Amino acid sequence: MISDVSPIPTATAQPAPATPPEVVMLSSRRFVGVCAGVALGLLLLGRLVVFPLWLLPTEVAAIILALFLLGSFTYQVHKNALTYGMLPVVVASFCGLETSPWHLEVANNGWSWWIRAHLLSFQGLDELIHIDTMLFILGLTFFVAVIAQTRLLEGITFALLRRYRGAVLPTVLSVTAVVAFASGIFDGVSMIGLTIRTLMIVLLLTAAPRHEMRYAVIVCTLVTTICGVWLAYGEPPNLIMRANLYPLLNDAFFLRYCGPVALTSLLIVAWQLRRRIGSRRIDLASMDVVDANAADVRFLQAMRHGEVLNSIELVQDHARELGDQAASLLDRLRAGDSLGTALVREQVPEATRKRLLGHFTSEELADSLDEHYVRAVAGDREGAEKAERAVNKMFDTLGILRRDGQRFGGLAVVPFVLFLALHGVDHNIPLFPASLVGFLAALPGIAALPRTRALAMREAKQEYAEYYFLFPLFLSITLLNTAGFFEGVQTLIHSGIAALGHGHVAVAQFLGATTLSAILDNNVVADFASHGLDNLDVALVHLFAMAQIAGYAVGGCWTHIGSAQSVVAYAFIRREVDEHCTPVQWIKEITPVIVLILVVLTLLIYVESALLTSLG
Repeated sequence: MISDVSPIPTATAQPAPATPPEVVMLSSRRFVGVCAGVALGLLLLGRLVVFPLWLLPTEVAAIILALFLLGSFTYQVHKNALTYGMLPVVVASFCGLETSPWHLEVANNGWSWWIRAHLLSFQGLDELIHIDTMLFILGLTFFVAVIAQTRLLEGITFALLRRYRGAVLPTVLSVTAVVAFASGIFDGVSMIGLTIRTLMIVLLLTAAPRHEMRYAVIVCTLVTTICGVWLAYGEPPNLIMRANLYPLLNDAFFLRYCGPVALTSLLIVAWQLRRRIGSRRIDLASMDVVDANAADVRFLQAMRHGEVLNSIELVQDHARELGDQAASLLDRLRAGDSLGTALVREQVPEATRKRLLGHFTSEELADSLDEHYVRAVAGDREGAEKAERAVNKMFDTLGILRRDGQRFGGLAVVPFVLFLALHGVDHNIPLFPASLVGFLAALPGIAALPRTRALAMREAKQEYAEYYFLFPLFLSITLLNTAGFFEGVQTLIHSGIAALGHGHVAVAQFLGATTLSAILDNNVVADFASHGLDNLDVALVHLFAMAQIAGYAVGGCWTHIGSAQSVVAYAFIRREVDEHCTPVQWIKEITPVIVLILVVLTLLIYVESALLTSLG
C-alpha cells in the first residue's frame, strides 16, 4: 500500500498485536434460507388473509436500508444474497394483495398469458427489470474494456504531459476533461478504473504523498459520476430515468438541463485540483525509459502476462522472494525511484532483478533493462544510453501494434454512435445493440493477443458483477408501481407544488435524492423516485428530473457505497493506497467539495425554476 506516514514493517520489527477482523461476513446461504422460509410462510398466509398495501413498500424499504446497514459496518451480508434472498419475500407479499392490474390479468387470461407477456417478451422484461438498459451496460463494459487494453488514455496522458513540458496540473486537468466527456458516452463505471490507474502513474512520478493520491482517487469518482451526466448513456441512473419517463426525457433534455450540471461540477473539481496539485512538475529529460513509455509497458504487460500492474504492486507481489529488501524497495519507489534503479541501488541479486524486470515488461527486455540500470547507477551515461536503444526499439514496435488496436477502437465508435442515434430517433429500437456492435467492432484490435483479450473479458465481467444485485430491486420497484404505491407519491408532489412552488420542490427533490443516494445505491433511488414524476407538465418534469439526476450523481459520490464508481474507488484506495482508510475518512475528505457542489447546483436549480416561471 502507498504510504507517506506509516512506517513500513521489516523482518526484525515486533509483530503487531492481533486485531479483530474489520468485516465479518455473515452466511449468505443461511440468509437466503431464512428468506425462503419467510416467503413460503407469506404465500400460505396470503391464502387466508389479504395483505395491506403498506407491507410491500415496507419490505422494499427494508431491503434498500439493509444494503446500507449490512454493507457498511462490521457485520455484513453480500449484497447479491441480500437482494436475491429478499425477492421471494416481496413477491409473496405482492401475491397476497387484494388486487392489482397483474392480479386481474392472471384472473382473466391465466398464468400462461401473463408469462408470455411479461417474461417471454423483450418489452415485458424491459418493464420488469430494465433489461434493455442492463444489456446496454453489459455491452458497454466489454466495449470499454477492449478499448482500455490499447492503453488509449495512458497514451493521451503522456502526450499531454509532453505538450505541457512536464507540468502536472494542466495535464491532470486536461485528462479529467477528457474523462468527463467520455463518461457521458461510455459510462462512468467503465471509465473510473482506467482513470484512477492513469492518474496514479503521473502522481507516482512526482512522488506525491499518500493523502494526495487518496484525494486523486476520490476526484476520479466526482469526474466520472457528476461530470458524466451530460448524456443519458453516461450513468445508469440517467438511463433508468430516461426509460421511466420517455418520451419526456430525450437526448436534447440531457444536453440542455444536465449539461450545465456536468460543466459546473467539472469547473469546481478543476478548482479543487488546482489547490491540491499546484505547480508540481516532472523532469521529462531525466524520465526513466520504462516510465516514459508507460502506455507501451502496460500494453506489453497485458500481452505477455495477462495482467497490468505498477512497480509497487510488483514488489508487493514478490515480497517473500525479496525478503528484507522489499521494504526498502517500496521506500525508494514511493520516493520517486524507478523500479530498475531501486533494484540496483538496493543490491538485489542480478538473477532476481532480471526476473522482476522481465515480469514487469518481458523476458526479452530483462537483460537490456538491467544493463541500462546498472550503468545508469554507476554513472556510465553512454553505456546506459546504448543499452536503452535496444529497449526503445522494441517499444517502437509495440507502439505500432498498440496504435493499430486503437484504430479499431476509434472505428468502433462510429457504429456505436450510429445505433445510439437510431435509438434516439425511434425509441422502439432497443438500446443495447449499440454497445454490442461497438464491442464486436473493437474486438479485432486485440483478438490476436490471447492474454490481452482474456484480461479485457475478465475485467469486464468483474465490473458488470457490481450490477447483479440490481435485478431483484428493479423487479421489487416494478411490483410497487403495479400495486399503485407511486400514485400517493405523485399526489404528494402536486400538493408540494401548490403549497411551496415548483422551485422549492425541485430543490427538495435534489437534496432528498442526494441524501438517499449517499446511503443507498443511486440506481435504486433513480428507479424509485422517477416514478413520482408522472402526470406532470413537461416543463415541470424537466425541472424535477434535472434536480433528481443531479442529486443521484452528487449523493453517489458522497459515500463509499453511493454508486458503483464509489465502490470501485474505495476498493482501490484500500488495496493500493491506504489499507486503513475508513468510510468516515472518505466522507471527511470529499465533503468540502460535495458541499460546494451542492450550493452551486442548488443555485442552478433555482435559476432554472425562475426561467420556467418567466416563460409562463
